[in-house]
Parts: sequence; structure tokens; C-alpha cells
Amino acid sequence: MVNIYEQLKTDALKLGIELGDNECALVRQYADFLIETNGKFNLTSITDEKDVLYKHFLDSFTLYPLLKETQAETLLDVGSGGGFPGLALSILFPDIKIDLLEATGKKTDFLKEAAKLLERKNVRVINGRSEEYAHIPAFREKYDIVTARALARMNTLLEYTMPYTKIGGIVIAMKKGQIEEEIKEASKACRLMGGNLENEVTVTLPGMEDDPRYLIIYRKKSQTPGKYPRRNGMPKNSPII
Repeated sequence: MVNIYEQLKTDALKLGIELGDNECALVRQYADFLIETNGKFNLTSITDEKDVLYKHFLDSFTLYPLLKETQAETLLDVGSGGGFPGLALSILFPDIKIDLLEATGKKTDFLKEAAKLLERKNVRVINGRSEEYAHIPAFREKYDIVTARALARMNTLLEYTMPYTKIGGIVIAMKKGQIEEEIKEASKACRLMGGNLENEVTVTLPGMEDDPRYLIIYRKKSQTPGKYPRRNGMPKNSPII
């Protein structure tokens, strides 16, 4: 029987993702810790080991070709939750400075423990709301790449993420399901935030051909007006349409 981690390496390579033995060892350590502590931190409803490896880790690693191409130096993961994609990507990119922004205290505690366990010196965990930290000069328009996975509808997601993105940088929204309506709905928010829709990449994970994922890429073209994001709760409760 093929070892599940050897199979993961083989399937990752099909997507242009290179996983060495060291990376696989870190994935195993992270996955074991996630499954072991999930009850305490309420991080994921996915608990089967193979599902965790594919639906969380391999899904996060689909950003690998984009990050490699852009040669980014800084990345912010908004609403990082259990660390996907941000903490997972730190395994493949130990030289990129990665910030994980998470509003829930228990999830932040998990991220700090996981980053320490994996000895990710390039990772910083921040407990706070995206609407607030985006107005702090040290964070505003400071990142080459901003990621968000299963965070919110696109118009809300862009208000959460684009203010953090450098002019010339990109937002990568990781999505599933019917995305075209969301993209169309978000056109005004995209324009107001200073962004431009650049690309839509369809990703199919091995063995999950009937469950495609999408990477929606927005390029930051101009400065985000200072009033955005609006105060806590408004981007979600009164989205820009």
C-alpha cells in the first residue's frame, strides 16, 4: 500500500507543487497537531487524515505556482482560522514574511502554538479584526500578496483585504461553487478599493474532479480611500453592491 504522504507528494507534483521529505514531515506534524487539538479549538469539521491533507493542505498549496512566479516578500492571510492557506504556505516558503490575521482568540492561540511547533520564524500571528488593523499605518498597503480562503462573499472579502495590499500587489481569493455571480456582484467594491480583476484560475485536486476550486486574482491598481474598510461589521452587514 502506498504511504499517504508519498501519494500526497505524487499528487502535488501533478499540480506543479514540489514537496520534499522535509516539507512532508512538517505537513505531518501540523496535520497531527490540528487533528489532535481540533476539539479544543473548533478549527475544522474535516477530521479524516486524508481529507485534511487534501482539502486543507493541498488546497492551500495550489497557491505555490503563483507565489513562486511573483517572488513575493510579504503575505497576509486574512481570517486565517486553522492556518490555511497562510501557515501551510510557510512550509513551502520559509523566506516570505507571513502574517496571519485572525479575530477569534482560541484560533489565534492555536496558530501561535502551531507556528512554534513548526519553528516558523517567518510567521507572525495577529489577533484582531480586519476592519481595524487595515487602518493602522504599519499594516495598510504593506503586503505583496493578501490571501483569503472561505472568508466572505467577494464584495465583502475585497473590502477586508484590498486595503492591506500594496499598489501593484495582488489579492488571491480562494473560492468554491458558483463564483461568476459573486465576481459580478463585487465589481463596484473592486473599483472602490482600487483593484482590478486580473485572472480566474480553476484548480482541480486529484481525486476530486467533481469539486473544482477557484483562485480569483485581483491586482491593486490605486490607493484605497481612507474610509475603507468601514467600521466593524459593516462590510458584511451592508456590503457594497
